[in-house]
Amino acid sequence: MNNNFINRKDRIIASAIEIISEAGFASLTTKTLAMKENMSESLLYRYFGGIEEVLVEVVEVFTKFDKGIINTIDAKDISHLDRVVEFIKTLATNYTGYPELAGIALNYEVFLHNVNTRDMMAECLTSRRNFLLKELQAAIDNDELDSDFTAEELSNMILGTLNRDLLNRRLMNDNRSHEQVSNEWLTKLLNHIRKN
Repeated sequence: MNNNFINRKDRIIASAIEIISEAGFASLTTKTLAMKENMSESLLYRYFGGIEEVLVEVVEVFTKFDKGIINTIDAKDISHLDRVVEFIKTLATNYTGYPELAGIALNYEVFLHNVNTRDMMAECLTSRRNFLLKELQAAIDNDELDSDFTAEELSNMILGTLNRDLLNRRLMNDNRSHEQVSNEWLTKLLNHIRKN
């Protein structure tokens, strides 16, 4: 495979992510994608067999971010609570640096109802949740946390707050980065749960 083919495929996937982010999941069609890429639909089919193949690639790009974050954190020798903090901060940095990913995150449910992307998206979300649960439980067990909350409750609060923040920023056109907003609520949370 030559580089032009690979680069063009990557650009098509990036355009698909942008369309989902800007106009919603239903707006992603071969016609809109071809128009955004300034190519004919027939040329688009040279790269992908249809929109379903594009969606699979979109989810693969999205899940690679999570896998990379978790693998990087797992390789570090830091406390369990610091692993949680780094996970949240890195997710926020990714959403700030690549804001179109927020459009994918806000469409979890749609990807979970698509037969071609369901398993990949479910695995990504489960992996994210399991990582947080494991690290939060270890932090509780190692007496790093002083909290009445269980690991599951804390995990739900963190993931729910991350998703709600993405939605709030989209609805309110907040000028602050996802990184700034996440750091603010994360600092408040840590002040309540970190063992002194």
